[in-house]
Amino acid sequence: MATIEAQELRRMIRRFRVLIVGRANAGKTTILQKVCNTTDQPEIYDTKGNKINTAIVKSSIKRGSHNIANEMVFQSNPTFVFHDSCGFEAGSEEEFESMKEFIAERAHAMKIEDRIHAIWYCIPMDDHCRTFQWSEEKFFRECDTGHVPVIVVFTKFEALRPVAYGEIKKELQGVSAKDRSKRIAEGVEELFTKTGVLDQLCNPENRARPKSHVRLQKMN
Repeated sequence: MATIEAQELRRMIRRFRVLIVGRANAGKTTILQKVCNTTDQPEIYDTKGNKINTAIVKSSIKRGSHNIANEMVFQSNPTFVFHDSCGFEAGSEEEFESMKEFIAERAHAMKIEDRIHAIWYCIPMDDHCRTFQWSEEKFFRECDTGHVPVIVVFTKFEALRPVAYGEIKKELQGVSAKDRSKRIAEGVEELFTKTGVLDQLCNPENRARPKSHVRLQKMN
């Protein structure tokens, strides 16, 4: 039943539009490449469908003038259209307001194919002491995402394993390989819980709350 519904939705929408949010080191491009089964860089188009030189886009991002409305499309899977929110995580209030306006506009677009159908918020776990930074707090506290589902993507999750191992290293002496692996996995879960990131994401004061979360590791 779910498969039939999914096929019907894909037929109606034709192109699935995703806003991807996260810090510069969150592994966003890698995720998009994996989803589209490619190692190529995306082609970028403006709102009128004109192709933009990627060098120009990179230059504008460095100048802090990134246009969130630009569409990123991978030729290996053109049914996905991605928008990148890069900019506000660096502290740009103007970029943040542009993102809020973009979400509000695209969440209620008249044509279903023009709407954003999901928001993927990427949080890297390679600095577990700082998983919930200013950019995350600002997004979830202030962004009204309406009915658009927000999926939190914890990237680089494998980075927790050596930290967890270091904390329980003494406990593992003389333990079998199977039990050692099990105990390290438990240590990773304990470490993840200690970060408090899930509690912060589900804070009742947040305007945006994740519908779900996934963990990604060894993406490279």
